[in-house]
This record gives sequence, C-alpha cells and structure tokens, in this order.
Amino acid sequence: MSTHPADATAELPELPHPPTRNAGPEQRSPEQRSPERQGSEQRGSDQQGSEQQGSEQQGSEKKGVGKQGGGRDRYFDLLRAIALFRVVFYHLMGWAWLPVVFPSMGVMFALAGNLMARSLAKRPALGVVRGRLRRLLPPLWLLGAVGVTGMLAAGWSPDDEGHPGWWWLHLAYWVLPLSDPPYGEGLPGAHGLISDGWAVDLGVPLWYLRAYLWFVLLSPLLLRALRRLPWPTIVAPVALSAALEFGALSVPGWRLEAELSDFGTFGACWLLGMAHQEGILRRLPRYAVPSLAPAVAGIGLWYTLTHDLREGHDLDDMPFAQSLWSFAAVLLLLHISPSWSEWPGRLRRWDRLITLLNSRAVTIYLWHNVCIAVVEALWDRLWGISWLETNATWVLESPWPQLPAVWLLTAACVVCFGWMEDLAARRRPRVWPDGRVGAGSHRA
Repeated sequence: MSTHPADATAELPELPHPPTRNAGPEQRSPEQRSPERQGSEQRGSDQQGSEQQGSEQQGSEKKGVGKQGGGRDRYFDLLRAIALFRVVFYHLMGWAWLPVVFPSMGVMFALAGNLMARSLAKRPALGVVRGRLRRLLPPLWLLGAVGVTGMLAAGWSPDDEGHPGWWWLHLAYWVLPLSDPPYGEGLPGAHGLISDGWAVDLGVPLWYLRAYLWFVLLSPLLLRALRRLPWPTIVAPVALSAALEFGALSVPGWRLEAELSDFGTFGACWLLGMAHQEGILRRLPRYAVPSLAPAVAGIGLWYTLTHDLREGHDLDDMPFAQSLWSFAAVLLLLHISPSWSEWPGRLRRWDRLITLLNSRAVTIYLWHNVCIAVVEALWDRLWGISWLETNATWVLESPWPQLPAVWLLTAACVVCFGWMEDLAARRRPRVWPDGRVGAGSHRA
C-alpha cells in the first residue's frame, strides 16, 4: 500500500513491523502501508467467510463445470481458512517470508470477487451491493464502539491531528469506511493488560474493509468490463500498480494514493475471482496457466528479493511485487480449483474448525491484532518471575508459546462479538457456529 504522506516519518494491518511481529502485513499503517498489512491474510478477513454463509444461495457452481446446483465450495472454504490463519500467524511472528509462502490477502480478495460475481449474476446490482454493505458494516461499528471509546478514554482528542474540524469529519469513516478510519497512534496501554500502540493494532487493519468496500461498489462496473474485454480488464490493476511504483502516475493526497495502490495491488485478484465464476479462466488452453503463472511469480519474487526483503520490510511493503506475486498465486489456485461439494477423506476431521473460521472471518480479522497486543503485554509480566528469567528465557522471548494464548483470546472475541456477523446477515445469533447440528450454521 502506499505510504500516507501524513505519516511519512514511519508501517498494518495488516501494519507497522515490530521486532517479533509486524503490526500488520495485511495491515499497513499510515506510516508504512503495505498491501497485505495487518490484517485477515478477512488479511482475511475476513468477512468473505460470513458472506458465503449468508441468506443468498451459496452454490459454488462454476459455470459449465464442477457442482451443479447449490452448496458450498469446500475448496474455497479451505483457502479462506488458511488465509485467515496465516494472517494471524504473520502478525504474531512477523516473518518476512510468510506472505510469500501464502499471499492471504490476494486469496481473500479473489474469493470475495468470485462470490460477488455469483450474486450479481442472480440479483440486481443495487440489491447485491446493499446486501454486502449490510454484512460488512455492523462488525466495524461494533469494533468502533469499543475501540473509539477506549481511545477517547486514553486521551485521544481532536487536537491530536492538528485540525479538530477534520478530526470530527474523519470519524465518519468509522461508519462508512470510504477511507481509512482515524485512530490514536501514541496512546499508552494499560500496564500488564495491553501494550502501548494498541490503537494502531486496532485501526491499521481497517485498510482491508476500506478496500473491500470499494471493490464491492465498483463490482457492477468491473463485471461489465470483464465481460467485454476480459484480459485487458484483469491486467489493468497490475498496470496501475506499475505506474504508481515507477512514478508514471502521481496522485495527490495519501488517502487517494492508498486507495489506488490497494486497487492496483489486489484488483487483479478480485477480477480473477470474478473471471473464475464467469467461466473465463476455463476458456484458456490447459497449458496456459501453468506456463504463465510461474513466469509472473518469478518476476514478482525477483523484484522482492532485489528490494531488501527482510523482517520489517517484506512483500506487504512492496505493492508492485505483491500485485505480481498475488496474481500468479491466485491464478494457479483457481486453475487447480477442484470444487469440492464435500470434504475429501483426509480433510473431514477439520470440517468444524474450517466452518468456524469461515463463519467468523470478519470478527477474527478485526479483533485478532488487539488480542496479540494483550497477550504480549501479559507475557511481558512473566519477566517478573525470576525462575523463568533465569532458567527459561526462551519462553519469554519466543512468540511460539504466545500462539495458543492468542488463539484462545481470539476465540473469546468470537464468543463475545461474533454474533454481530449473524445479525448483519439476518440470521439467528450463534455463539460458536462450527457446523454442528443445532448450531444453526449452513452446511453444504
């Protein structure tokens, strides 16, 4: 993502990069917005998971192939679950190679684009867009009610931005995120409860919701362009990313620059998802994707490696490289797409976990980064135990022991806040929608 001029002195969510974890890959802070920036790899999201479970028919029907009729595409569910897990894992570990191993945000945008095209093929565009906004916004409002209240209590005020009038106006982005909602960057934490910088952890991942919102609003036009000129439309975002990267296009204002940068970085992924649903990818010769995708990925990887890939500066901080790498990975994953109406034998044991991750993708994406901040603050208190400091320093320094605690706290957020996703989808609220009989979740 593009660097926000207002924060030109400094990186999201999906975010800023700490020593052991980055405030965001799928989070790009105004200081260093990277494409993936902290954020749910839902970067994740996710949100696409809850959408796929909504009242609209969720058939994964691929035109002309795969399943016929309704039902969930469990392959897509698996990709979304992996993407979401990778987002959380990355934001805790901060390893620069994780976005290369699996470009979560590109995958999540592709799955959302596929779902959007499916809905637009069945219902009027205005109704589809309205339905998507209804599912997207209430979880954000709940986060804002808690987060903004906490920031105000911690001393955040209009004077922090230097323009009190604009501060009040920008608060509207917590209601409709046409641009990045504001948050307090220098707010102190509560000793022993949450670490300093928690407001950044909460706010930076919201770039994903802002980008998702714009993709939804533009989807009716994108689908028309895709049907008229498929491949020029698909590669146009990559060309935009290249123009921004190499200075051929200059954009005034960091907000517009961030929006164009994210469209250039992930727009091709969204369009590939739509093209998959439209059957455009199936019209390619069988050898085309396996021949083209590795070449594009190779260029993206070469660009990444020659531009100082390291912890704190990874693929998420290189929008053009991210656009190429994500395009290639998504193209291959959609090409493979087996369209499972039911789980293969070896994956059946993971059914409930994957169903839960898909059902609460938005909640997990929005809250996991704050959970990491809480766990880190609690972990710091363990340095006060002399035996651990003397005999088990690795427990205090390694992020691995924190991982179960992060997921446990994230699970608590699912229980406490996940019901909002059900209300947004006009479903009966559920505490733990893992697909069990009686849990009220949709099954294939």
